Amino acid sequence: MLGAILHGIVLAFGLILPLGAQNVFVFNQGVSQPKFRRAIPVVITAALCDTILILLATLGVSVIVLSVPALQTVIFTVGLLFLLYMGWSIWRSVPENLSQQEGAMSPKKQIMIAISVSLLNPHAILDTVGVIGTSSLNYSGSEKIAFTAACIIISWLWFLGLAIAGKVVGNFDTKGKLLKAINKISAIIIWVVALYIAIELFKMF
Repeated sequence: MLGAILHGIVLAFGLILPLGAQNVFVFNQGVSQPKFRRAIPVVITAALCDTILILLATLGVSVIVLSVPALQTVIFTVGLLFLLYMGWSIWRSVPENLSQQEGAMSPKKQIMIAISVSLLNPHAILDTVGVIGTSSLNYSGSEKIAFTAACIIISWLWFLGLAIAGKVVGNFDTKGKLLKAINKISAIIIWVVALYIAIELFKMF
């Protein structure tokens, strides 16, 4: 049981740590929202989306869905276009104006974009299916439940911590210099992921 829990914790951290569209968006909302509680919608939405992906992976449903070539092509294409757009938006964003413009979003907009960056990222979906889904095959019964629960709990704690970190940075980085640098780096990382997806998409044809 303990081995399954530790395995889930390590895998979840390994998948969630790299900077990506989802992490960037949660962090930016932590920075730009005037009060931390106003960033809670993005934290809950991102964590719920990850929870759904993890459950689908461990239950084997996602493997069945992604085994349909046409559906996989659609997911990759939509995801590629979305990541290109997301990277461009983050690259062009002006930290000094985040709180007045697109940065401090309404709860509804937070939820919609969080769903998009979580579920329209084929790289994240395939990582969840390929790593967590495959690893879960080593367990059954209570051990599988413990493994799945560990992955989900780490996901929730991570997004909560990310928003808190964003708020701390926002309080100190009043001129937006650090956030501007983070945005540039994050945009490049997102474009690299998009390039990887484009290569995978090219291999399908």
